[in-house]
Amino acid sequence: MILALAIAGGALPAYALTQDELVAKLQAAGYAQVTDVKSTAEGTTAKAMKNGKPVRLVIDSSGQVKERD
Repeated sequence: MILALAIAGGALPAYALTQDELVAKLQAAGYAQVTDVKSTAEGTTAKAMKNGKPVRLVIDSSGQVKERD
C-alpha cells in the first residue's frame, strides 16, 4: 500500500495534465508564447519561444519536455 501511494504521488504524466496546466509547466520551464498544443503519436507537441528563438516541443508520457528541430 505504501508503494502504491508513493507511485501515485509522483509526477503527473503529460496525458493527465490539462492544456492550461501543461502551458503553465512549460512557462515555468522558461518557454513563452506556447501555442499549437496537440496530442500526437510521439506525445504532446507544442510550439513556443525560448531565449527569443522558436522551438518545437515534445512532452512524453512521463512529462519530460524535449526540444525538436
